[in-house]
Amino acid sequence: MPSVSRIYQTEVQRLLPLAAPVVATQLGQVSLGFVDTLMVGRLGADELAGVALGNTTFFFILVMGFGVLSAVGPMVSQAFGGGAPRKAGRAVRQGFWLGLALAVPAVLLLWNVAPLWRLMGQAEPTTEIAQAYLRMMALGLLPAFWFMALRCFVEGVSRPLPVTLIIIACAVLNVGANYVLMFGALGFPALGLVGTGIASALVYAAMFGLLLLYVVQTPDFQAYHIFEHVGRPDPTYFRALFRIGWPIGVQWGMEAGLFTMTALLVGLLGTIELAAHQIAVQCAAIAFMLPLGVGIATSVRVGQRIGARTPRQARWAGYAGLSLATACTVGTALLFWLFPEPIARAFMAETVPDAPAVISLAATLLGVAAVFQVADGLQVAAAGALRGLKDTRVPMVIAFISYWGLGLGVGAGLGLYLGLGAVGLWWGLVTGLTVAAVLLSWRFQRITRTMLNSSAAVDELLTAQQRRPAAYPAARADGIADPASQPSLGD
Repeated sequence: MPSVSRIYQTEVQRLLPLAAPVVATQLGQVSLGFVDTLMVGRLGADELAGVALGNTTFFFILVMGFGVLSAVGPMVSQAFGGGAPRKAGRAVRQGFWLGLALAVPAVLLLWNVAPLWRLMGQAEPTTEIAQAYLRMMALGLLPAFWFMALRCFVEGVSRPLPVTLIIIACAVLNVGANYVLMFGALGFPALGLVGTGIASALVYAAMFGLLLLYVVQTPDFQAYHIFEHVGRPDPTYFRALFRIGWPIGVQWGMEAGLFTMTALLVGLLGTIELAAHQIAVQCAAIAFMLPLGVGIATSVRVGQRIGARTPRQARWAGYAGLSLATACTVGTALLFWLFPEPIARAFMAETVPDAPAVISLAATLLGVAAVFQVADGLQVAAAGALRGLKDTRVPMVIAFISYWGLGLGVGAGLGLYLGLGAVGLWWGLVTGLTVAAVLLSWRFQRITRTMLNSSAAVDELLTAQQRRPAAYPAARADGIADPASQPSLGD
């Protein structure tokens, strides 16, 4: 039997080439909002506050949808590890149907969200600007969801590089489209923030179209039969996908919701505070993409190891992800701590009204962001490792307690009741992320210890997918059962 150090070294070596393109993909994807913020900052504080409100709301919905659809990942990676390509293809097909089911109500909500903002006390000029921007962005939501389903497949079979190249190309497209539609060029009128929304929708459509073309044209993917009967829903797999995915979506939504609610509470303090928050949160989002990419890659490696019935290697694949995510976040923490003001200045010209006040507050918030970097990295890597085990419901409860119970509660107490303003609200982020990091890491350690002590635990996890529940006779042919029947290991 190989030594622990040997297993760990092997997992790090295998995780790095998978994680690197996934990290690049995440950076490219989040650059859409980052570039919007950077370019809109040239228009003024009101427009920057508008993009803060619109972007925060859009990405809350996007992240929840991506979380639900990320269930395609562990289903594909475990099928891939177990040598069952048709099961992987079946999961992707139902991912398309699930994306459609999620997109319809989400677009309706985004199209008519302005009354909710007004009810929460947001300033009327900001609300009007943000609603017009958000309506254009909403048109790109369905292709974004379908892109996520295909992305989970490609990464689940350890082919992440094409996704990275597509994201990079589309990030460049976003810059050009923003310039043309926001400021007016090549015969197009200057549409301001609305032009930015149109550009984002076009970019999401291009991302899905290019990845679809790659999957269709790749001969190796023919064995997965992804598009076989794609126009026909499969209730058994749809339920399986949703029951794995909805806790992930809620968990991701709770974390994103912590930032969304923080932005809405900051918006109550004024336009300058909201503009400063947008600068700092975009910097934190860019930094978060490093451990998030590692977390996604960790989910794939853990899922593949479990599919191959090697729980010891699965455990160390998770530990490799945790250590790599920590290494990534130490660097960004130092960057935010040592150079907050130069970073903030990059987002606003000094000639813009209220720029000095916005830059000063943004720099202070970046100092707070430096404190939660390591905790943010640990919690997302641990959540990814648990997702590879298809353990999603307990992490959802942990997310609720950490983010909405402690994070939001502490933030509101410090920021609004004790008068610390935006800075106090950001210390709530520190609290929530730190608690989540501790609890999720402990959860992964506990489950994998159970699997090591009892080989039956791994067998139960995998054979649960092959049982024949009377309620779902269609599962008998392809060997997949409702994941609700899977044991919750470690409880």
